[in-house]
Order: sequence, then C-alpha cells, then structure tokens
Amino acid sequence: MKISKAIVRLRVPIVILTLLLMIPAVFGMLGTRINYDMLTYLPDTMDTVKGQNILMDEFGKGAFSFIILEDMPDKDVAALKEQVEAVEQVDSVLWYNNIADISIPKEFLPDKVYDAFNTDHSTIMAVFFNSSTSSDETMDAIREIRAITGEKCFVCGLSALVTDLKDLCEQEEPIYVGIAVLLALAAMILLLDNWLVPLVFLASIGMMIVLNLGSNFFLGEISYITKALSAVLQLAVTMDYSIFLWHSYNEQKQLHNDNKEAMAVAIHQTFLSVIGSSVTTIAGFIALCFMTFTLGRDLGIVMAKGVLFGVIGCITVLPSLILLLDKPLSKLSHRSLIPNMKKLSGGIVKIFPVFLVVFIALVPPFLYGYTQTNSEVYYDMAECLPKDMEFVIANTKLSEDFDIASTHMVLMDSSIDNKEVKAMISEMEQVDGVKYVLGIESLLGSTIPEDILPDHIRDILENDKYELMLINSEYHSASDAVGEQIDALNEILHRYDENGMLIGEAPCMKDMIDTTGHDFEVVNLVSVIAIFVIIALVERSLSLPFILIAVIELAIFINLGLPHYLGQSLPFIAPICISTIQLGATVDYAILMTTRYKAERLSGADKKESMRTTLTASIPSILVSGFGLFAATFGVAVYSDIDIISSMCMLLARGAVISMLLVIFILPALLLLCDKLVCYTTWGMKKCIKNH
Repeated sequence: MKISKAIVRLRVPIVILTLLLMIPAVFGMLGTRINYDMLTYLPDTMDTVKGQNILMDEFGKGAFSFIILEDMPDKDVAALKEQVEAVEQVDSVLWYNNIADISIPKEFLPDKVYDAFNTDHSTIMAVFFNSSTSSDETMDAIREIRAITGEKCFVCGLSALVTDLKDLCEQEEPIYVGIAVLLALAAMILLLDNWLVPLVFLASIGMMIVLNLGSNFFLGEISYITKALSAVLQLAVTMDYSIFLWHSYNEQKQLHNDNKEAMAVAIHQTFLSVIGSSVTTIAGFIALCFMTFTLGRDLGIVMAKGVLFGVIGCITVLPSLILLLDKPLSKLSHRSLIPNMKKLSGGIVKIFPVFLVVFIALVPPFLYGYTQTNSEVYYDMAECLPKDMEFVIANTKLSEDFDIASTHMVLMDSSIDNKEVKAMISEMEQVDGVKYVLGIESLLGSTIPEDILPDHIRDILENDKYELMLINSEYHSASDAVGEQIDALNEILHRYDENGMLIGEAPCMKDMIDTTGHDFEVVNLVSVIAIFVIIALVERSLSLPFILIAVIELAIFINLGLPHYLGQSLPFIAPICISTIQLGATVDYAILMTTRYKAERLSGADKKESMRTTLTASIPSILVSGFGLFAATFGVAVYSDIDIISSMCMLLARGAVISMLLVIFILPALLLLCDKLVCYTTWGMKKCIKNH
C-alpha cells in the first residue's frame, strides 16, 4: 500500500517523466533496424548459413538475383549490363558477353549455356551483390537497378522479395495501428461505462507501446513480423489490466470518500489481480525464446517486454491520468451495452452436462484438424505477397520463360580435378528437376581448355580455395520436390567433396522446415509446462492447472484446426506463435473465472450457487477482454495484403472469441464436474466439500 499511495501522491511527476522518456524512446524506435529476411534467423551452426558466410568472405558475394530483359537487342542489353555493373553494391554480372563478344553469334555457345541465358524473346543475366541478401545496401541497389532497367526488365531473387516486402510493410504499418486503435476504441466505448475512459486507456497503453518499441534499440534489430504485430498485440493483451484498474477504482469509490485513497487501494488490488495473468502471458512469450529458429526469440523478447511495460503503465501512468481527469470522467459515464448476465448464468449451470458432451465431442475432430494444419503450412515467403507485386511478377516470368523456379549454389574445393568436376556436374544434371548446372567447366564445353577463359570470368566463379557453381531448378523453394532434390544433390556433392556445401534460398528453406518442425514441439511443451506451474502456484492447486489448460488447449485445437477444414494453408510461423500466444493471453479469462469461483466456494456457497454468482460477475469482464483482443486484431487481418500478418491477426482474433466462448460455457461445466477433486487438491478448500 505504501507504493500505491506514493504513486497517487506523485501522479503529476509520473506523467511528466513518462512524456519525457518518450522522447528518447521515439529516437530509439526510429533507430532500430527492421529485418525482412526470415532466413537470417537460422542457427549459425548450419552448413547453409556457414556457406553463405564463406561466399561473402571468400568471393565478396552475398545476395544473388536474376534480371530478365524482354525484346531487347543484344547491343542494348550489353549497355544495360554496364550500367548495372556500375551500381555500387553490385559485385559482378554474368551474361553471355562475359564469355564471347556480342559480335559472335550466340549459336556458337554450347547449347546448355545458350539455353541458360536466352529464349525466343528474352535474355537473362545473373547479378551478384557484395552485400547480404537483406541488407539496406542491397535493397537500395535493387531499387536502383529497377530504375535503370525500366519496364521491360524484371528483377528476381530473395533480395527483390525482401525489398518489396519492406516497402509494403512501411506502407501498411501505420494503418495497422490506426485500425487497431479505432476498433479497440469502439469496442471499449460500447462495452465500458464511460465515454472518456477508453481514450485514457489508449493514451496510457500508447505511451507504454512507444517505450517498448524504443527499448528495442538495444536489441540492434527486430523482424518485420515483430514490428507489425508488437504494437497491436501489446494494445490487445494489456487492455485487460486497464479494465481491471478502472473497475476496481469504481468499486473503491463507493467505499471511500477520498478518490485518492480509493485509487491507492485500487492500484494495490489491481497489481495483485494482474500479476498472475501477466506472468502467464509473459511465460507464453518467453516460451518462444526456446526456438532454435531465432525469430521466436525476437518476437518473444519484444512481446514479453511489452506485457511488462503494460503492467507498469497500468499501475503508474493510468491511475495518474485517471486522477488528473477525474472530474470530466465522472461527468461522462454511460450505461454499458452488456446486459445483466444472471439469466444466462443460471441457464449455463442448469444444463452444464450438455456442455460436457460438447467438450468431449469437439476434441477428436479438432485435434485431428490441428495436427493436419501443422503439416499443411507453407514456407515460401513469396506466397505471402500480393500477386501484382514486382517480385512476384518477375519470379512468375522466370518460371514460365526459363523454367527456373529456384537457384542453388555449390561451393566446393577448387583443387578438385576438372574431370571429377565434370563427372559430378553430369550426375547432378540427371537429378529430377535440375535444369542445368552452370560452372567454369560447363561454360567451356567439353573441348575448350580452361586456360582460354578470361581472368574476370574465372574470378567470378573460382578462387584459390573454392569453386562456385549455379544449379537452376524447376522446383519451387520450400516444396517437397525441391527437398528431395537437395538431398540427392548433397549426396552427389559429398561423394566428390565431403566438405562441399549446397547453399541458396531453397537449401536454407529446407533447413528452416527441419528446424521449425522441432521448434513447434519444444515451444508448445515449454509454454504448457510454464503456464501449468504458474497456475498451480497462483491458484495453489494441483487439479486446476489441468482443467484450465485443457479448456484453452481445446480453443487452440479449434482455432488451428479450422484452416484444415476450410482448405486454408497458413504461413509456417503462425501455428508456432499462435498456439503459445493464445494460451498465454487467453488463459487469463479462465484464471479470472476460477479465482472468483474459489472465493464463492470458500464463502460457504454450494457449487451451483457459486458458479451462478461467478458467471454473473465474470462474463462482462471476459466479454470486454475478449472483444478487445478481437477488435484490435480483426481489422488488421482484413486489411493487410501480407498473408503472414493477415493470417496471424485473424488467428488471434478468432482465438480470442473461441477462448472466450469456451471459458464461458465449457469451463463452468468442468469445474462443476470436478468440484470434489478441486476441493481435495486445492490448498484451503477441503472444508468446501461439505457444501458440495
């Protein structure tokens, strides 16, 4: 209570200090780099990641792109190639005039080389950059190349995807926040009992969001998914705490003549109420940090900080603002649209066995759907972008005109005999889906000696340690077919060079698929165990954690099982994150109801009367909280053109509603069924058995 009274006494300095802290936070937010490349979150120990580093260190090459040029004379293509080579971050450009003068007919080239670079109406050049795939410098270079090459040229490759993704995110993100704020505001105005207090909530939460985003500066960078979701999630998840404080303050005003004293008590009670729910939410986010695919750690740390900032804001900034605006707040009360829940509560208790049957009936189909959805996810980030984006159009042309869907790179020992390398290339070209292998040996053909090759070509593809080759594949990245192809190519490569490496987008994607499959199991297990322990400690019970987690896990099964039955494919990161976030964020509803039920039972009421009272008191708070999370995420889901953002927000919105419904209808039935067990296994409740 001493701290609560100090907060009330220092309300003006608290608001001033928070506003001052927002100044460096804004600069920190603007100074935090945003990472748009998912592949950079792979563990450094993987061969694909090591190979990418070797490519940069030994060849000075990082990113790689194809440029398709349509209906352009060779002379103009050659001039354009020189302009592209002059772009600062371009290391080298490989086209047919690297091998022969354009005055020599292309037909004199080996058939394989000619087909690699040309169709009836288009030609292609390979561009190597001296900066990494997703660096700011590479993205600037992509934009410059697009400006140079014009409308008849199309830039493919992961760097082009990252560039388009960044531009789209920067365009959409301010709108995300605006939509989330407006819809959350509308929900609170309708469901709360005051016209002004929702704006006070948003002001307090908004300050904490800025402070959280500003503190990301110390992480160096965050992913675009984290940036897009963190503000929306922090708003949605921490809104509950503001509602708890407001309701508590209004209750205490009826008991105390002095508003300041009432607020001090409300702060103390709110802190005790939200500490359990906030710890479960933080535990859910921290569980993401156990992913070896470190995007989880990125999102987990930022969101855990966000919840912590939300709690701090709820017991410091929000009460200060409410006291400063106490007079206008008292004049702007209105009746909440939520009706009295007494009739509904009585009905739920009366037919509770029906909800037990519903619970049992829902588990098998949605557990099956849940497991199927997890196996039907997609990993190709190109699928999350609108079809009219420059990168998507370019990649479609590459596939249609040149039959190239992905490109792998081989790094192997340059001292291996040419005959061995040619034999290896011959074997690789027999692998299903391999269009051709492009290296020094294939550029020369079978009869031309290597010495005739110009040094500048040799430098692109070979140094004193490594030889670089390109393998163009007909199979798309992240497909099952390309996975089998990569396994076959690696088997051949390692027979000729046991230390050789197959790198590029598709091999990295394959590693990501293998990594995240394991991560999903680990994160789920860690989050369930952590939240189980927290509930057991908060409720001082051995049985209640099983009951509460069973209800929320069923909500997760339904939420993630529906995409299978609806024929939808989710981005791979969505099920991993959503299962953990939904558990951490919505188990609060179950804790709220269970805590009230325990209090009613301990007061001497029998189980049915306790549940009727609990439901009447708890349903309004659960509805406000659930619809708040729904409102903050649903609008973003509908608006966003980036499928990974849209899918995650839709899952969060739907998950909030499903969890809310199951807590209101299924949890009471389970608590009534297991009342004796709960009383026996919960500290201090054995005396309630006689009132069963």
